[in-house]
Amino acid sequence: MKRKDFLKKAIPAAMLPFFIDGMKFQAYAATPMLKAISEAAAKNGRVFVMIQLNGGNDGLNTIIPTDQYTNLSNARSNILIQESKVLTLNGINGVGMHPAMTGLRTMFNNQKVNIVQAVGYPNPNFSHFRATDIWHTASESSQFLNSGWAGRYLEDLYPGFPDGYPNLNDPDPLAISIGYSVSMALMGNTVNTGMAISNPSSFYQLVSGTVDAAPNTPAGHELTYVRLVLQQTQEYNTTVKAAAQSSTNKAIYPSNNTLADQLKIVANLIAGGLKTPIYTVSLGGFDTHSNQVSATGGNETGNHATLWKNVSDAIAAFQDDCEQLGIADRVAGMTYSEFGRRIKSNDSRGTDHGAAAPLIVFGTQVNPTIIGNNPNIPSTVNVGDNIPMQYDFRQVYASVLIDWFQTPSSKTDTSLLLKHFDTLPIFKQGLWVKNFRTEQISLLQNYPNPFKDFTNIEYSVPAGKVELNLFDNKGRLIKTLLNETVDKGKYSYHLDGHDLPPGNYYYQLISPNGQIGRHLIKL
Repeated sequence: MKRKDFLKKAIPAAMLPFFIDGMKFQAYAATPMLKAISEAAAKNGRVFVMIQLNGGNDGLNTIIPTDQYTNLSNARSNILIQESKVLTLNGINGVGMHPAMTGLRTMFNNQKVNIVQAVGYPNPNFSHFRATDIWHTASESSQFLNSGWAGRYLEDLYPGFPDGYPNLNDPDPLAISIGYSVSMALMGNTVNTGMAISNPSSFYQLVSGTVDAAPNTPAGHELTYVRLVLQQTQEYNTTVKAAAQSSTNKAIYPSNNTLADQLKIVANLIAGGLKTPIYTVSLGGFDTHSNQVSATGGNETGNHATLWKNVSDAIAAFQDDCEQLGIADRVAGMTYSEFGRRIKSNDSRGTDHGAAAPLIVFGTQVNPTIIGNNPNIPSTVNVGDNIPMQYDFRQVYASVLIDWFQTPSSKTDTSLLLKHFDTLPIFKQGLWVKNFRTEQISLLQNYPNPFKDFTNIEYSVPAGKVELNLFDNKGRLIKTLLNETVDKGKYSYHLDGHDLPPGNYYYQLISPNGQIGRHLIKL
């Protein structure tokens, strides 16, 4: 590999940090994937904001399944929110929100929030770094990719980056991250599309069209190349600052809230006319192994409560701002975390790394409902038991790309997500909603349960492809029990459990009209 080629891959390209209202932000340059999204965004003006909750959020104390309260009390009595204090949701029974999430509860009741239950992936990884990589690269848990899902798409159509960007046709950054981190999601096959520029003097070198002299050596040539790339990215400064100065926020944002500070800038830039379609922001602190709840103030207080108050208040203010600025109908966002927490709490008033967790999508154009069922909590929970996945996180990505950004599914299947993933009814005008069939699916509790050797699983499905999968208590896929195309009707599967060790398991039914899962116990 040539030295310059190595640098193109090794150096994060085009991330421009400077300050607006005291907040540092970074502008990502034109990856082919982002360029394609930008072209779609130019037609419909849509923007998507990704809010990363770093550390692994405890979903059971966020979107609380109150219909499972007795079993939850057995599993996590030292951290469980008092049932009377759980925030109820209009038109929804058996589930509520953490008491600190008043802003998001109001948004849900005003039909501006969509909740996807139990989002994860088969065979989850419980390392922060590896799990984050899986989410950002859209890989299988056993698959190691060097490119992110946002860097792969259509990259071959725009070779040679970063040469020639920005230009008259593409003057704006195509993704902006408020804060300090570079997302692996923006890594392409040949170029890392994020570059940090920490030296403010490079901006003034841009004005004069010069860079510092470097020695006439191989290392000096590399340094000259790096400086030229840094200089190039400073050109985004002009368009971003112009957008920031041409609009003024109208909502009142909460103080001492770093997420609100980030989202305030996002609203400002969108309203200011920046055509950037993707923004990423983040909030840390969700790795709540201990002191997740207060020792003295009640389980509705403590670190997790503070985190979700900040998230909820920030999103509510951002949504209010977008509405007052007249941009709300073309802006949507979502929260996500690298994994959830386990069902059973630990002795330190906390929770350990787990599997699936709920994901929140917000905006005026979301389908205001809860997708999926409440997690089924066993009456007896072991320390390693997890919430089983109902929906793959890549289904959410597919929904964003296909239904929000109107990307052809043929491209997401091959270039971006690397395989087909069904969309979910997240957005009001999504393909899933348009093509939704009225036939519903059902999955009965297996009988007998608990069982020793054999048990029967009964289900009803519309015509189409059907999968029935079996997972262990850690969320690992044990086996695919069936995968076939069937006619509409009622069916029964006879499960032979001779080869299964005793313990808690989960079975999941996947059909064209949704997914549903239940818990079973092998004696």
